[in-house]
Amino acid sequence: MTLNRKKHWETVYETKNPDQVSWTQEIPKTSLDFIHSFKLKKTAKIIDVGGGDSKLVDYLLDEGFENVSVLDISSKSLEKAKKRLGDKANKVNWIVSDITEFKPNITFDVWHDRATFHFLTTSKQIETYLKIARQSVTGFMTIGTFSENGPKKCSGLEIKQYNEEELTTELKNGFNKIRCVTEDHITPFNTTQNFLFCSFKRQLN
Repeated sequence: MTLNRKKHWETVYETKNPDQVSWTQEIPKTSLDFIHSFKLKKTAKIIDVGGGDSKLVDYLLDEGFENVSVLDISSKSLEKAKKRLGDKANKVNWIVSDITEFKPNITFDVWHDRATFHFLTTSKQIETYLKIARQSVTGFMTIGTFSENGPKKCSGLEIKQYNEEELTTELKNGFNKIRCVTEDHITPFNTTQNFLFCSFKRQLN
């Protein structure tokens, strides 16, 4: 399964430009708003899970954050991001991994995930993801998924839609909800995808 997933995403990033994939954002405003709301020091350790060639890392570096990691199953996506960033790419910790096989050797102040979690469609995948998150997050988590009003598929793959209650319930073992918002993401081809974004604080018992 992992091999097929990896092959799928490598092909996507090899064959399509940012203006040909639905998730492209020029400015990841909602993600940045949530990260700013955590009032972090510039030394905070931030990981962008499933970051691909998202521009979130560009903005975090421009704001002076010093410990940014970007994880993606596709090495091609990270190569695109590195090429775009040029010399700045050396400031980033790049991780090629399926999130359900990620074995972090550090902890993170912020775990950011826009549109990776909703690709996990079995209870085993979801539990594995949450177990890794509980082990590695000491501060905050922000997750963006397709809402109940969003698409049922993305990039040809089935996804799992969430409402606020469902997402909060999935994360209740270890994470307390701070707030949730829904937003319409306008794709490069002028279609609309409704997202649910929630932020959580890690409860360390």
